[in-house]
Amino acid sequence: MAKILIPYGTTEGQTARISEYISDVLQAHGHQATTLDLKHAAHDLPEGYDGVIVGASVHAGKHEGFVADFVRRNVDALEHVPAALFSVSLSAHADSEEAQRRVAEFEDSTGWHPASVALFGGALLYTQYGFLKRMMMKKIVSSQGSTDTDTGRDYIYTEWDGVRRFAEEFVAPFDHKTAPE
Repeated sequence: MAKILIPYGTTEGQTARISEYISDVLQAHGHQATTLDLKHAAHDLPEGYDGVIVGASVHAGKHEGFVADFVRRNVDALEHVPAALFSVSLSAHADSEEAQRRVAEFEDSTGWHPASVALFGGALLYTQYGFLKRMMMKKIVSSQGSTDTDTGRDYIYTEWDGVRRFAEEFVAPFDHKTAPE
């Protein structure tokens, strides 16, 4: 059984939901998985974990600063354990090249280049936004050619099968280490 830490940053909650889902997948494979909201945590990577999956969402074109700070502070430790990154954004749903650019910028700014990176679509949560943000997001989405402009409902772009595959691929080497010979 491996111990996997899933530190993440979220603004509207979709990255937290994805982190919990990844934790559930890893636990279903017999491993211990712990999620950690970096907004409310110390910036040191706790000891005793066999692997780390960092999650970060993109808002206003950037990943959360506190996630980047965590990675910069712990880049050496992240390079000495199996580690992966997943990035959550509306761009991952609509413009994968833009989402990849955001990840490249994150990697350049932190100095961490994880072996495994996943891009997951986020969520457009109109019903949770205030009036101004709802109208701004509708205008942005509309200007990008999307028809998802009904502000009376939410749009979830996360492809959960892709999240499951990412988690299973990450944990596969641990599954082989713990399998009886």
